[in-house]
Amino acid sequence: MDRPIALQARGITKCFGDVIALDGIDLDGTQGQIHGLVGPNGAGKTTLLGLLLGLAVADSGSLEILGTPVGRALDVADGVAGFVDAPGLYPSLTARQNLAALAELRGHEARTARIDDVLAQVGLTDVADDRTRGFSLGMRQRLGLAAALLTKPRLLVLDEPSNGLDPAGKRQVHGVLNRLAADGTSIVLSSHRMDDLEALCSEVTILATGRVVFSGPLSKLATENRELDYRLLTSDPQAARRVACDAPGIQVVNDAGVRQDAELLVVRALLPALDELVARLVEKGVALRELTPVVSPLEAAFLALTELQESGR
Repeated sequence: MDRPIALQARGITKCFGDVIALDGIDLDGTQGQIHGLVGPNGAGKTTLLGLLLGLAVADSGSLEILGTPVGRALDVADGVAGFVDAPGLYPSLTARQNLAALAELRGHEARTARIDDVLAQVGLTDVADDRTRGFSLGMRQRLGLAAALLTKPRLLVLDEPSNGLDPAGKRQVHGVLNRLAADGTSIVLSSHRMDDLEALCSEVTILATGRVVFSGPLSKLATENRELDYRLLTSDPQAARRVACDAPGIQVVNDAGVRQDAELLVVRALLPALDELVARLVEKGVALRELTPVVSPLEAAFLALTELQESGR
């Protein structure tokens, strides 16, 4: 059964003077899905997020959020929350006071129980009564997420939510976002961290120079007609190398940019050829202990597609 559409953009264009920030953008997001936005600096990601949050309006095209067409006035759609660039906080107030003030500004009752709940979700209970001027970047990002959660949004829009987070903080934020999606919240997030996007997102849209160069499931990137380099760690490196050299569609590479040791084999291949290599290794009794891409499929696609787009400008 198809999930309901949470947002739909068609032909969205946005200019700032002579600069075309968005050039005919199409974007779809479904209920309970985490959709990633990827692109180099200046690709139009922040502009697009601003449109979703009602911070700007498109020059042309249509935008529908949570079943409601977005008009030509600066206004955040009901059920939408999030932040762009960085969350706006009052540095002289505590984390708890910031959330209470934001709740009142939005016309919501500043309920202590709800504030304590969102602080706990993002792991800030221990610093709830500390002034935010002393917060690290990662703590400010988590407090911004807590502020967005106060309204129980149906569409959550986030710009670099893992920025400045340590591993524990990142795990906490990932857990919050995954739980929200499982409960039906739609999430659109922008990030330069490919590992975050691959861990969280079911679909991604890659932007370059204000245009969509790819949009679809992450799995589609791995099956595109594109060779990738893979690290192989096996029980018998010499035998594995011999098998790889004889396997069709496999190129054994010596890349100075990857870890070099006697036990590591690096090969370049399309997925079908790589699958065949694994089968041959098993047939020869060579145990495969590790198989990982040197560069993830998302990062490889990002680099290839954006470089192609940039070269064609």
